[in-house]
Amino acid sequence: MMNMNSDKIDTTWLESLAIEEINMEESGFIRFADSADPARILEEESILFINKIKDRFEFYVSLFNQYRVNRDQGRMIKVFRISNTISDFMLFRNSLKLIVARKSSDVISIGFLSNSGGLFSPRIPGDQSPQTSQIHEIRAFVGAFNNISWRYQGEEVHIDSMVKFYLSEFIRSSAR
Repeated sequence: MMNMNSDKIDTTWLESLAIEEINMEESGFIRFADSADPARILEEESILFINKIKDRFEFYVSLFNQYRVNRDQGRMIKVFRISNTISDFMLFRNSLKLIVARKSSDVISIGFLSNSGGLFSPRIPGDQSPQTSQIHEIRAFVGAFNNISWRYQGEEVHIDSMVKFYLSEFIRSSAR
């Protein structure tokens, strides 16, 4: 038997297959087309991806807040789910919000929103343009065998690097 770390392996697809098979046996209906539907796969993967991002933000925010223990409680970062959405969330501190939202099943947007209503994105290192009102978009690309990769401006996104970047920018921008 192979020794694999279950924390790193996504097995939700296998559970879904088992449930589909049970439902098929009980109902007598066979639905082959659903399993290969790229739109369905993309929908599931985008929810899974944004939940991974949220989990990582919550972990790092919790650590940051712990490092600030016995300090001003008003400067703690809070993570909120956005109501009426499947998985969108935001970070909040000192009237600044970092919003992470699914615009569609293949686009996740990330941007800052100030209390004054200004929407802006952090500057990417090496980018010479000033901060703009454009939010950043992480896009899904469907490859061979329905492999989905997430990219920002054509480059593959790594969750840890992305969360470190946005959280660092949020902390610096929301400090008073």
